[in-house]
Amino acid sequence: MPKRILEGDVVSDKTDKTVTVLVERRYMHPVYKKYIKRTDKYSAHDERNQFKAGDRVRIIECRPVSKTKRWSVIGDDAPATETKKAPAKAKEAAPKKEAAKKASAKEKAAKKPAAKKTTKKKDA
Repeated sequence: MPKRILEGDVVSDKTDKTVTVLVERRYMHPVYKKYIKRTDKYSAHDERNQFKAGDRVRIIECRPVSKTKRWSVIGDDAPATETKKAPAKAKEAAPKKEAAKKASAKEKAAKKPAAKKTTKKKDA
């Protein structure tokens, strides 16, 4: 039987080598046919203590590690703290693009001829 994989948000990382993951699922009510949100909290094993509160993680079923831990965090996902650093590099590249836009705007302004002023005389 394949192991289940769930995705959720880390809500607590206070215990050693353990994170609490909040998993939200939606299902349709059998009578009213409306979608209902249900949440479950799972204690998952995090060997390297790399995930912090607020990170989005995937957990997989595993053998019992302790009394409450039956899930393990999949380690191939990088924590969100590392992915937040990536946009900072994009901000560094942004001034180059702005400088290029300013230069092209100056070139366009230089190519346009000056508008002629015309005055109409009114008959009194």
